Amino acid sequence: MPLRMRVHDREPIGAALRRFKKLLERSGLTKELRKRKYYEKPCELRRRTKLRKQSAIRKGKMLSQNGTSSHVRS
Repeated sequence: MPLRMRVHDREPIGAALRRFKKLLERSGLTKELRKRKYYEKPCELRRRTKLRKQSAIRKGKMLSQNGTSSHVRS
């Protein structure tokens, strides 16, 4: 999936660079590059996903005990 960005006439280079960085962030490319920077063993990947699931469950239990949601505005 190639990323394309058109720089408009008389657009400051700083603004174009900012738009490009946002484009990269939205596409998930920077996240993928960070993830692939170093090799991670399969057992470490499984461990990380297991810990992520456990923390999500723990967070869900804490929210249900408090009876509030983190998205509720006053």
